[in-house]
Amino acid sequence: MIKPRCFTRIFSLAVFLLFFVNGFAQQIPRFNPDTVLTVVIDSAINIKAKKLSSEMFIQEIIQDTSFYEAFRQMKKYDFVAENQFYTYDKKNKVIGKLYRKLIHHDKGDKIQFLAKRDSGNLFKKNGKYQLYTMEMFDYVFMNAYKSNYIEGGKSPVGGGSNESYKDKLKTLIFSPGRPVPGIPFIGSKTEIFSANMRQYYDYNFYSGTYLDSIPVYRFKVTEKKDLSGWSKDGIMIKELTTIFDKRNMQILGRYVDMKYSNMMFDFDVQMNIELQYVGDSETLVPAKVSYQGNWNVPFKKEERSSFLVLQKQYK
Repeated sequence: MIKPRCFTRIFSLAVFLLFFVNGFAQQIPRFNPDTVLTVVIDSAINIKAKKLSSEMFIQEIIQDTSFYEAFRQMKKYDFVAENQFYTYDKKNKVIGKLYRKLIHHDKGDKIQFLAKRDSGNLFKKNGKYQLYTMEMFDYVFMNAYKSNYIEGGKSPVGGGSNESYKDKLKTLIFSPGRPVPGIPFIGSKTEIFSANMRQYYDYNFYSGTYLDSIPVYRFKVTEKKDLSGWSKDGIMIKELTTIFDKRNMQILGRYVDMKYSNMMFDFDVQMNIELQYVGDSETLVPAKVSYQGNWNVPFKKEERSSFLVLQKQYK
């Protein structure tokens, strides 16, 4: 029997994964954090078009490290960040709010708060957050503002049997589609590009424009509509959409829709990340991260929350 302590660790790992794994529509009928629509689709592209294929996009996704590099690069700039966090009850009524606006200074990784306020049921009597989702939110963003990512251009992918939990999480966050052993009930379900999993998905790509000027491809992986109920229930990733810059095949955006339920836990989560170039350079940095989801884990209170992070004015 798995101990409650183990459930906590599994849950924390999974939430961290879902914090960085792009989207343009949120399905949960409540506060919608994804209010900045940045991609306009022009037309569908023939799947048999020369030089373009699903396999090409899949390989780019598997090999990509641009998201990892973007969060590493942001440490080198001054920028303004706005963080909004909402928690909900079972009827999706807002019961807690958190807002922060800050300036990050590249020298010394200093943070200057311009605004900071909270209300509602966010904290326990000991001052800790009520929800693990909020705990992981702070771990991801506040730590990212204060501390550096791995130096030397190392890829987050790799590691052996002694790979730390953080290394596993980097693989989950920055390299969707790769198997991640060591996370019970979830690890193998992330491998959506494996020969066995491809039978459950449709692949489509489109032409579009990002931020009003950047020509892009949108590559969309969705579960097949004619799957049996048993097959649908066994699939965790319902959609993975990726935005590519046509000019250099850099990945500029990523959306994931995840739903899964078994005896251990039940979750329904959508997550969006978008990157942007700094000025006229080819350096990518985070621009927007939005999330909303429900979590229900044994021995823990059900968690319902959403958040929006905007980062801008990079210098």
